[in-house]
Amino acid sequence: MVGLKNYGLRTSKSRRLYEKACKVLPAGVSYIIRHFEPYPFYTAEAKGSKLFDVDGNEYIDFWIGHCSLILGHSPPEIMEEVKQQIEKGTQYGTSHELEIALAEQVVGMVPSAEMVRFTNSGTEATMYSIRLARTYTGREKIAKFEGGWHGGYDAVHTAVKPPLDIPESGGLTSGTSKDTLALPYNDIEEVRRRVKNEEMAAIIVEPVIGAGGCIPAEREFLMGLREICSERGTLLIFDEVITGFRLSPGGAQQHYGILPDITILGKILGGGFPVGAIAGRQEPMQQMDALTYKRPRFSFHGGTFCANPITMTAGLATLRMLEDGRLLNELDKHGDYVRGQLSDIFEKCRVNVQVTGVSSLFHTHFTEEEVKDVHGAFRADRERLLDYHLHLITKGVFFLPGKNGALSTAHTDEDVNRLLTEAEAYARGV
Repeated sequence: MVGLKNYGLRTSKSRRLYEKACKVLPAGVSYIIRHFEPYPFYTAEAKGSKLFDVDGNEYIDFWIGHCSLILGHSPPEIMEEVKQQIEKGTQYGTSHELEIALAEQVVGMVPSAEMVRFTNSGTEATMYSIRLARTYTGREKIAKFEGGWHGGYDAVHTAVKPPLDIPESGGLTSGTSKDTLALPYNDIEEVRRRVKNEEMAAIIVEPVIGAGGCIPAEREFLMGLREICSERGTLLIFDEVITGFRLSPGGAQQHYGILPDITILGKILGGGFPVGAIAGRQEPMQQMDALTYKRPRFSFHGGTFCANPITMTAGLATLRMLEDGRLLNELDKHGDYVRGQLSDIFEKCRVNVQVTGVSSLFHTHFTEEEVKDVHGAFRADRERLLDYHLHLITKGVFFLPGKNGALSTAHTDEDVNRLLTEAEAYARGV
């Protein structure tokens, strides 16, 4: 492929760094999804909507920090607040006002949130929320959805991608997933049938499946889950690590008008720093109060860097910029435009694609089949998707190959038009 040859000529320093990395990092990376052939480029700096690699190449970034940087890289308003906090301390190990302020901000924005606990990642928030649900209900079984990604926690590290019966990792004992039921996404009648005789602590769902193809849930599907959980005394958990503060100031639950019992948050909440959070109704959340509930009736949560003051500062500044909805409304319009234009470009060039997503999230599937779940996403031509993304990378437009795209407020009309121009060039050459 000519483009890959050009990539190699432009990224010689990255190639040498990758060779060094392979000696000290398994696969040469700190997270396997960041690897792509022939080797990943190495970022030296990021600003606004752009990445700059060690060879001096510039990329318009539509991966935008795993979709977490809704204001772009290093937004001045956030960086100024962070610089001031750094002078006051980076890690206290004690309680501080900032954790109260950010918790109050979350409660004020997320419709179902009455109380909050902070973690350092979405994976941690998932782990603690499932433990909380089991403690609160006194039940062990949980349900998740095929194609749903909830981080690396053992109990939900299953049925992420086809073939669904192959474990997602080694080291997962049969006991870790025996109480996890995998259900079909966007098929509420089949869900009803499968859970009919199950006593479950929680059903956890992404309102927009991320790793499984950027597939929005149908509102009737989420409404059905709410009804099932209410009827059966099961906690409904929304994993809003991706959708929180992106689909609306209050996340997907505000967008859809459906309230979960517990919400998992991350990404945008940290303002560019590591974060996770559990937010929910007061009654189940109080089960984490070890002053009220003694072993084994309280649900443990904790961690050295929980509610780190740098993260709290950046998160608070970010949410305050998003809370009135104006920035998000503009992003929604841009997202509609990108999805529509990409669909039109490939249709005009007679290439079968389905562009999925909602708000400022989007994904291109090379298929003529409507994509409503992970099975449809994986029946699409994924080799063609990788080829498309690698073409874009060689043209200075970055998507992590095979993954979703996201817009930030830092993306300009020129950035978007560049994406569309290169997408059309690819489509014409297919």
